[in-house]
Amino acid sequence: MTSHIEPDAALIVIDVQTGFDDPYWGRRSNPAAEENIGRLISAWTATGRPIVRVRHASTNPRSPLAASAPGHAFKSVVADLEPALEIVKSVHSSFYGTPDLHAWLTAAGIHQVVICGIQTNRCCETTARMAGDLGYDVLYALDATFTFDEDGIPAEQLMAATAVNLDGHFGRVLDTGELLALMGAVAAG
Repeated sequence: MTSHIEPDAALIVIDVQTGFDDPYWGRRSNPAAEENIGRLISAWTATGRPIVRVRHASTNPRSPLAASAPGHAFKSVVADLEPALEIVKSVHSSFYGTPDLHAWLTAAGIHQVVICGIQTNRCCETTARMAGDLGYDVLYALDATFTFDEDGIPAEQLMAATAVNLDGHFGRVLDTGELLALMGAVAAG
């Protein structure tokens, strides 16, 4: 089990876009997600660790996340971020975006990734699964993600299922406070 955050651990911030505020998606979980994402970004920035910001560009022109839609914009918590790498993707996994995340991590010698963003059980979980399969030490910040009710299943249950799917299989599921403690940072808030 991971006992610390590596000095070069990459924080992968996935799809934190205003389009997810659209009523199109329905009821969401975890209203503290953006605050926790902000706490992680602050800790990464303060310690000089790399941040990867990922943006979804839906190929569906009616999607709130289409490149031509206002919802393609980043939420304020990540809008002013100066990432080490910026990825644009149109599928679930951040590893299938441009530029190539795996190639960048490999070239940088990064072996540990911390994943946060939107949606818990879609793009974030898919990226975590793929990172685990590629051999990365994956830490998943569950409380720095959110998702939506789907097919009669409450979003909170979908988040719990993601935790069970990932923890011990593809990586380790932690909360923001635990991650900050592993960094030796003070868990503010």
